[in-house]
Amino acid sequence: MNAPLPAEPLDVPADFALVAIDMESYSQIPEARMTAARCDVDDIVATVLAECRLPDPQELPGGCKDRGDGAILLFPPSALARLVDPLLGRLNAALVRYERHRLASSPALRLRASVHIGPLSLPHHRGDAINDTVRLLDSRATRQALSAAKDSGGFLAAALSETVYHRTLHAGRTPDLGPHHFLEAVAHVGDKPGFVAQPCRIHVPGLTGPAVRPYVTDTASPAAAPASTARPGDAPATPAAGSGGTFQFHGQVTDATIATSIGTVRIDRRRP
Repeated sequence: MNAPLPAEPLDVPADFALVAIDMESYSQIPEARMTAARCDVDDIVATVLAECRLPDPQELPGGCKDRGDGAILLFPPSALARLVDPLLGRLNAALVRYERHRLASSPALRLRASVHIGPLSLPHHRGDAINDTVRLLDSRATRQALSAAKDSGGFLAAALSETVYHRTLHAGRTPDLGPHHFLEAVAHVGDKPGFVAQPCRIHVPGLTGPAVRPYVTDTASPAAAPASTARPGDAPATPAAGSGGTFQFHGQVTDATIATSIGTVRIDRRRP
């Protein structure tokens, strides 16, 4: 077998699947309890990874990057679909179980997560993939989605990059999750003015996308969605016979012509 060719400076590094997690309100935990809380999160994540038959990132050189209040975990790209389904659902279930048995002196554990894929140079984690993963994690949409999880008794909110969504959901590799479990959103990071807003998909285990929508301000514009992306429950485009005129607005009306020109609508049901 021939020896591999030496890497050139402009060669594209190998792809990795990335999962970032972050603990809510970690800085508000008393310092004496921070280590215990973080160890509990690490134990929960390690257990769930094993349940999902995912490799241990600790076994890959540079496979785990500690962030204090969370971590970035690296996986082979072939594991990408399992990082969405079943990992996210099982991670939320594990956090729910933890809450049931949590001591009153221990903080509640709620997590934000993001899933992305892209080229990355190890062991120093050089590349845009890790930056984009963290920005998805820190985006306003993901933070707001965690409020939806909290109100529904959940403990996890996640953001998927569009690449991850299309390689997993769109490709039919997530048997227990469908498009209705996700909300189209735009990732904005307030303290990163140089970060170009990116489309993403928000997921809160146990909730559908429409249930999360009232919590997230940075949702994708319905007007920008192609006609082929109609969601379950959308009204038919063609009115039923004899029903008269039909107006359909699937979101807040902001068009100046519509909003300011239509005053009172009178329906005349007289037959000719």
